[in-house]
Amino acid sequence: MLKAGVVGAGRGHSFVAVMSRLPEFEVAAICDLEESRAAELAERYQVPTVHTDFEAFLEEGLDVVVVATPPEFHVPQSVAALERGCHVLSEVPAANSLEECPRLAEAALAGPGKYMLAENCNYWAFLETWREIVAQGRLGKIMYAEAEYIHALGGLRRIPDGSPTWRAFIPPIHYCTHSLGPLLALSGDRVVRAVGMNTGSNLDTEFGTIDMEVGLFHTERGAVIKILCGFGVVREPSFHYYSVYGTKGTLETTRGSDHPFGTTLAFFEDVRHLRNMIRIPLDTQHPNVPHWALELGHGTAEYAMIRAFADSILQDTPPPIDARRALAMSVPGLVAHQSAVQGGELREVPEFA
Repeated sequence: MLKAGVVGAGRGHSFVAVMSRLPEFEVAAICDLEESRAAELAERYQVPTVHTDFEAFLEEGLDVVVVATPPEFHVPQSVAALERGCHVLSEVPAANSLEECPRLAEAALAGPGKYMLAENCNYWAFLETWREIVAQGRLGKIMYAEAEYIHALGGLRRIPDGSPTWRAFIPPIHYCTHSLGPLLALSGDRVVRAVGMNTGSNLDTEFGTIDMEVGLFHTERGAVIKILCGFGVVREPSFHYYSVYGTKGTLETTRGSDHPFGTTLAFFEDVRHLRNMIRIPLDTQHPNVPHWALELGHGTAEYAMIRAFADSILQDTPPPIDARRALAMSVPGLVAHQSAVQGGELREVPEFA
């Protein structure tokens, strides 16, 4: 059994909820700056130990550390845990700045612990089916893809006293992995150049929050990818959207909000006589999973992701989203924001790990 600890009791709730139900894990400690929040979560799932100090938390002799804190803590906390020999499952993005990236890459390679990025969108059931379609060659060569991740304006203030969350301060395109990660996973491609632009701050001007930011990416295999992110938009509800264009076919999600991800629209060269997109019933839920996996949000992606992480540890196989892949998903967003600051300057995307 793997002795696990979770730092960040807000987003960490989902990780505790899954791990406490899996026989491979014993959730032994929760760490959060707000002791009451950590204690409430610990009581709900019968976790024996609560900490407000991260260093003391690491003294618990943990096998696994889940980093579910705001982005600026992801690298320092992941590195500290890796240096203790722990396996690390880190929330997205992998890094908050380019300067941090070598440190994470080196720590992930040096230690006995495995590092995995907790990119749950990669584990939505419909995207796993998309990967199978691409692997079968039905789309041919991917030429263009795009995705959007839009949060409604209210998502910037979720703390009861009205204080802003970290989403009010992060450049939106830094949080591109929910969109870019699944698209890169379709073909194993890598971004090599990036351009970024943003709208500036028009809605939540108190904090200078960037309303929306777009990244345009050129990949190693010659594809073009467009990603739009926004955390303070006048729209309800929040949503994700994906589309992929290949030389032999197209895949896209419907944009309606009444039943998100309930249908994939597809067109394939070998059935073009239909003259319309095919509707394929695919959603975010995997078949044959425990009933409680449906209660945790994000379909059954949380369960599938943590299950894959556990398997990589117990079977001693590479994590599905290791440090190299994690940085390949995260770094383009960091570079795109630098480009936006420089007026849309084309910039090279460095490779780490």
